[in-house]
Amino acid sequence: MELYDQIQEAVRFIRTVTDFQPLTGIILGTGLGNLANEVVAEATIAYTDIPHFARSTVESHSGKLILGHLDGKPVVVMAGRFHYYEGWSMQQVTFPVRVLNYLGIEQLIITNASGGVNPHLKAGDIVVVKDHINLLPEHPLRGLNDDRLGPRFPDMAVPYEPSLRIKALEIAKKHQIRAFEGVYSALQGPNLETPAEYEMLRKLGSDCTGMSSLPEVLVARHMSLPVLMLSMVANMAFPPSVIRETSLEDVIAVAKAAEPKLSTLVRGVVY
Repeated sequence: MELYDQIQEAVRFIRTVTDFQPLTGIILGTGLGNLANEVVAEATIAYTDIPHFARSTVESHSGKLILGHLDGKPVVVMAGRFHYYEGWSMQQVTFPVRVLNYLGIEQLIITNASGGVNPHLKAGDIVVVKDHINLLPEHPLRGLNDDRLGPRFPDMAVPYEPSLRIKALEIAKKHQIRAFEGVYSALQGPNLETPAEYEMLRKLGSDCTGMSSLPEVLVARHMSLPVLMLSMVANMAFPPSVIRETSLEDVIAVAKAAEPKLSTLVRGVVY
């Protein structure tokens, strides 16, 4: 079955559960799942029930699609994402974004936790991503292109929607939240980077780095879907003298503490 047909099958299944029409899609990253509990749900669907969806295997990623209202605004929330390091193909990792697009969303908000490689950042800060450096070893658009989904060579001159970035920064300023525009880089993981790798990323111009999100961005932009990425800095990784051994539990703890700030930005951008 072609990718396009798989997408339509997944959409048809979701429509058998609910005819709710979301306008904003939200992908919640590691340790940032509590926002899903704030949605007044019209329908909650396990990923394992949706045709062609993979399953989330990472702690703190609950693996369900929630359609409903956030502060009265229609949203669809991915409570958990898929990662390349889990063993899924890039097409599987990004398949949900295709489905959200065909559900009719008009903008996509992506959140994640990252390591800070800009020495001016602190743990708990939020980076409003303005650009990225893709160091992942595979690409979700590799292979034959289906023109129904998007062009063969999508332009990436403006990967992140300027109006959404401006709005997020204005909300942060209003609420006295430390938020900065910056560049996000992605490597495949699942190991955290070495000191030499962090130093390399800083020299390349990265402000924060993680193991996710860029495949989803590439596919969203392939479909001309406006994107906002908000990256919560979970640990500091530059200069080398500040590096400390970091566990998933550490990342989740920092993310949960900073989540109210991230939630404020997301709520302000949703329409």
